[in-house]
Amino acid sequence: MDLFQYKGSKDKSGRPLAERMRPRDLDELVGQAHLVGPGKLLATIGELPSLILWGPPGTGKTTLARILAARSGARFEQLSAVSAGLKDVREIVAAAERERGERARRTVLFLDEIHRFNKAQQDALLPSVEAGLLTLIGATTENPSFEVIAALLSRCRVVRLEPLDERELRTLIDRALADEERGLGKLAIEVPDESRDELARAARGDARRALNALEVAAQVAPLVDGKRRVDLATVEQALQAKTLLYDEDEHYWIVSAFIKSMRGSDPDAAVYWMARMVEAGDDPLFVLRRMVIFAAEDVGVADPRALQVAVAATEAFQLVGMPEGWLPMTEAAIYLATAPKTNTVLTTVGAARAAVDEHGALPVPPHLRNAPTPLARQMGHGRGYLYPHDFEGAAVEQQYLPDALAGARFYHPRDSGYEKTIAERMRWLAEQKKR
Repeated sequence: MDLFQYKGSKDKSGRPLAERMRPRDLDELVGQAHLVGPGKLLATIGELPSLILWGPPGTGKTTLARILAARSGARFEQLSAVSAGLKDVREIVAAAERERGERARRTVLFLDEIHRFNKAQQDALLPSVEAGLLTLIGATTENPSFEVIAALLSRCRVVRLEPLDERELRTLIDRALADEERGLGKLAIEVPDESRDELARAARGDARRALNALEVAAQVAPLVDGKRRVDLATVEQALQAKTLLYDEDEHYWIVSAFIKSMRGSDPDAAVYWMARMVEAGDDPLFVLRRMVIFAAEDVGVADPRALQVAVAATEAFQLVGMPEGWLPMTEAAIYLATAPKTNTVLTTVGAARAAVDEHGALPVPPHLRNAPTPLARQMGHGRGYLYPHDFEGAAVEQQYLPDALAGARFYHPRDSGYEKTIAERMRWLAEQKKR
């Protein structure tokens, strides 16, 4: 029986290899030893709490959710935030109420890609999670601190899943080739060690990618002496394209290169690194958030419009999505890279915070205090305050800082872009106040 005859007779469900080989319990799970190893959090947990499983694709989020639900004895429901809506949530809540009333059984809701649910949809889950009607297990590839509302996040335990290493991926590949019930063990197929190693390397921590590539390679492998031989050329054909190197370290290196390219006023490098991030799978909104931060931190008041451009690009992307979203993203990256630069926003707030830390809660000078009542005025609040609009140029010499900080300077404008204009105006104000 060759591969295609076996596939037709055995796997009538049409399920891919990665789905067939999905671990059924924690003993079969490969990777995530920091969570499911002996004595670790998810191996010893008692009553299942609501969880947010955060990690890259193919690290076992769905598998772990199913295993934990089965161990808890709860009823399991699954939704994808990509296609589900409020109606689906309400139907699951109603079913959970019936299950609890009729069988005294809890319901676990696994919500894949929870970051794709908007605030209203997440809010709809909150009462049921808070009351214990639903145990929520959300899965996300994005930082839940940004993507999950605070009220829901506070009721969940965030669990970080890590990419599988090559040794763990090789274990999964070997297991799939040996398994005669769910895997490829009954097939006349030969996969040399070098091909197995290449599959593990090219998968870049993603178990699903490794097994899907193995299945495709087995289908397209040439027949040699009655066996289908999966050589390196077949593996490359199955992978179709070289995978961009993008592990966790590489992610942060590229983010750093992107920011430093904009800071160094190189629009070509900035757009290149931006494209690298998005093409490798980063959420474009993550990249846009970096640009918003950069606009305030590195451009600042040298060009106050930079922050408006970055925020407008973010809103435009949310409005049009991809592929048109490339355009406002690129416009923002070019603008930020070519804008004049100053980091005085960062240094100024840093100096002000340091003064707060050093001196604590200094009293507000009496002449700056509001005086809404006769008692306040009797205490001298507001006495001696000079209203700037009563003076030429709306400028008058007056102490605004607490006594202990009188004369301190936190903001030192630089000769860059619009900040040069600010520096000139501050010099003019200083002269005006002396008159």
